[in-house]
Amino acid sequence: MSTSLPDWAHARANPPAGQFKQSPEQFVVIEQLGFEPEQHGDHLWCWIEKEGVETLRAISLCAREFGVRERDVGYSGLKDRMALTRQWLSFPLSEPPTQQSLERLASQGVKVLKAVPHPRKLKRGSHRTNRFEIAIEFDACDEEQVFERWQHVQQTGVPNYFGAQRFGHAGLNVERARTLLAKGWHKRADRHGMLLSSARSYLFNLTLAERISSGSWCTPLEGEVVNLDGSASFFSGADASMDELTERAAAQDIHPTAPLWGKGKLESAAQARDVELHSVTQEQDMIAGLERAGVAMARRALRLRLIEPVWQRTEQGALLGFGLMRGGYATAVLRELIAAPGL
Repeated sequence: MSTSLPDWAHARANPPAGQFKQSPEQFVVIEQLGFEPEQHGDHLWCWIEKEGVETLRAISLCAREFGVRERDVGYSGLKDRMALTRQWLSFPLSEPPTQQSLERLASQGVKVLKAVPHPRKLKRGSHRTNRFEIAIEFDACDEEQVFERWQHVQQTGVPNYFGAQRFGHAGLNVERARTLLAKGWHKRADRHGMLLSSARSYLFNLTLAERISSGSWCTPLEGEVVNLDGSASFFSGADASMDELTERAAAQDIHPTAPLWGKGKLESAAQARDVELHSVTQEQDMIAGLERAGVAMARRALRLRLIEPVWQRTEQGALLGFGLMRGGYATAVLRELIAAPGL
């Protein structure tokens, strides 16, 4: 499939050919909140399993069946369409849905596995991690190389790229975002903010690719803003020595970061700031458009650490299990192991 996206730099070049995601059952995503609903309250939290259905479509189907407005449905994160995924949705309901509603939903690819009361609506970004179970395929002669790469990414982490699905079919949302931002962003043309997200993600990937090319994607630079692993905490490395930062980064305790561009201050300084600015030199119009749109400047870690990784050999390749912090893409892990369409 042709794409308008760059072939982003790999941490380790030339992965062997392979395949993944031959069916939804071979690409499983399980949302992990890190807490349990309280079993009382005016909102009904539903643990759903969906197959071949994107999250926003599942919300629309459930809202119609349960007789609530889509905007009143809570969700924490968006999950893949071409996958078997489990996640929480919340509804302003005091009673469970009818069996007939559940059966109609199931016939459309959305199963409600359980429903638990909770006092509040589920908010975006409430989950802590996602767990992935993914089957990959490769030639038997490449098993040693793929397994060695698997061991390596456990030790070093992987580049925290936004996956291709972030940018729409063939990456076309980037150009759509560029056009909309040039005219002036407005919600009517981008109801769920997907084009804003595509633009910010594209700029982030540009910076990450440059940091990979220079060998600094997992090593802090002077003036770095770092992320504390397993948290949403970001802080300046100015108060620590470079030796200390380098040591902590090698242990995957902290990670270098890059901007998610928008309105506000660029917190980095010195060498890190210079790299961030240089990597987006050709995209100043897009950045200006994001600032006019009023989206707030933020930051994102350049690296993902694999949580509880598992490798199970199969006849065609391997079944991988691993967790990632929310916002991380499993395809960022896969593209360091194999070369396959969609990566």
